[in-house]
Amino acid sequence: MKKIIKTEELAMLLLAVWAFSQYQISWWWFTGFFFVPDIGMLGYLINNRWGAFLYNIFHHKAIAVGIGLLGFYLKLQVLGIAGIILFAHSSFDRMFGYGLKYEKGFKFTHLGEIGN
Repeated sequence: MKKIIKTEELAMLLLAVWAFSQYQISWWWFTGFFFVPDIGMLGYLINNRWGAFLYNIFHHKAIAVGIGLLGFYLKLQVLGIAGIILFAHSSFDRMFGYGLKYEKGFKFTHLGEIGN
């Protein structure tokens, strides 16, 4: 099952890369902002509850799709790109087992415990 999930996440990452390529802007924007969603981990400096909440906000695919669609419909390129990068980053993380977090701690995700 894990191979299927990883393959699915790779496909979604590639879809996001394709979507980004449709904007015809420099790839430096993609690479430069690709790890920005990890700023959500700063919530763990407060406690596990805040850490999980902020991490999940920055790594939730429905939020990424919503931001991307909002940018598309409002013709705001910055929102479209932000949504694509959030989606790509979330897929990338999930390929490596970093799913949405539970309040129990960073290593407890909807994909299982990290490191097991």
